[in-house]
Amino acid sequence: MHKMEEKIRREGKVLPGGILKVGNFLNQQIDTAFLEEMGDEIAELYEGCGVTKILTIESSGIAIAAAAGISMNVPMVFAKKHKTSNVDGEIYSTTVHSFTHNTDYHVVVSHDYLLPEDRVLLVDDFLANGHALRGLVDLVHQAGAEVVGAAVAIEKKFQGGGDAIREEGIRVEPLACIASMSDDSITFCQL
Repeated sequence: MHKMEEKIRREGKVLPGGILKVGNFLNQQIDTAFLEEMGDEIAELYEGCGVTKILTIESSGIAIAAAAGISMNVPMVFAKKHKTSNVDGEIYSTTVHSFTHNTDYHVVVSHDYLLPEDRVLLVDDFLANGHALRGLVDLVHQAGAEVVGAAVAIEKKFQGGGDAIREEGIRVEPLACIASMSDDSITFCQL
């Protein structure tokens, strides 16, 4: 999706520590027309794959996952970063390290929302080192369901997470793939 690359060039900002700030259109303030286009692109990428459910982690992946779910006409589930009082019954649980926040989260999903017969598409805003996607894969496997693939808005290829997940046999489709970043430039790549 060259539109994502254009949007990053126009509106993104590289912060110290390898952080790409896209809060003005992707994960704090959301450009809803662009979000709809992202959902349609993800649906097109995974058309015919038999996706029955979309899974993401709260909170920045929720809007993109919901847009993809709307475009694909399937439910979207998000893993909560903490077990709360409204998560009752049995749960699937795993630990995920956040690159952005440099902290570990114990993410949970109720058994009610991931079923063995599900064919699950993972969706998130960023793919850096792959910890979030690996955690989602773990949740899907705990449910006995199948991972169809993963779609991410932005992959930071230079951090290696996407390649490692692909080596595990999981299809990963970014809407934009960044080869390198510095304080004053972003270099995109194609897979």
